[in-house]
Amino acid sequence: MKFAALLAASAASLLAAPAIAQDNRDTSGDFDGPYISIGAGGTIQGNDRGSTLLFDTNRDGTYGDTVNTAAGANAFSPGFCNGAATSTANLSCRNDKDGPEYFGRLGFDKRMGNFVVGALIEGGRSEARDSVSGFSTTPASYTMSREADYQASARLRLGYTPGGGALFYVTGGGAYAKLDNRFTTTNTANSFADNGRTNAWGYAAGGGAELMVTNNIGIGLEYLYTDVKDNDYTVNVGPGTAAPTNPFLLNGGGTDIKRSDPNFRTHSIRGTVSFRF
Repeated sequence: MKFAALLAASAASLLAAPAIAQDNRDTSGDFDGPYISIGAGGTIQGNDRGSTLLFDTNRDGTYGDTVNTAAGANAFSPGFCNGAATSTANLSCRNDKDGPEYFGRLGFDKRMGNFVVGALIEGGRSEARDSVSGFSTTPASYTMSREADYQASARLRLGYTPGGGALFYVTGGGAYAKLDNRFTTTNTANSFADNGRTNAWGYAAGGGAELMVTNNIGIGLEYLYTDVKDNDYTVNVGPGTAAPTNPFLLNGGGTDIKRSDPNFRTHSIRGTVSFRF
């Protein structure tokens, strides 16, 4: 529902613009040459169902071990949930956080008749946050969260202009994000250390429309799907004040934790304002 409302509101603002553009100007040179853009919109998280925490109980680099108690029971038998834990029991979690985004763009288009090909580089920030939590029998909760400090992409663009200063296009290319990772837990016995910010690489793809409202200024509406992958974020669990019979310590004095799903995926609807030289 949030996604549909955002799309409808953005589409309405763009569709209201054609009247502004009807000034009988020559549109044969539109979408040809360099431009700069600024934009803003909303980023929506997908539902990462089935996400869990993975454990390496002997620190041999292989994840998927079971954290067992001294009696041999699964210490994480309560399970996992997609989101940030709100209590230590009942798999209670809040949904992943959607949020605004804002960015800048440099691009170049080449028009060939009714077709337009181009390339762009883009950088900005999104406020969306993705979390996953696990629950132990102690009881205690363990949550990994991540959001992008900043992100960038370099993409190609292929479009069609029927005339009248309008362009419809698809876009795709490589993407990068500097992820700010955070770990929180209600476990006060063990020690926990993580490697904080990590680099994530992947791709971005989508499509949109742009309308020239003057000879140099255009407005646009765009959808973009971004999928970046981070395999580097790890939490190291140590003894702290816990006894040697602590489940995290039984197989060698410590346990490493990471996400089961390293991919950070977002859907964005954004509006743009462009100035063409």
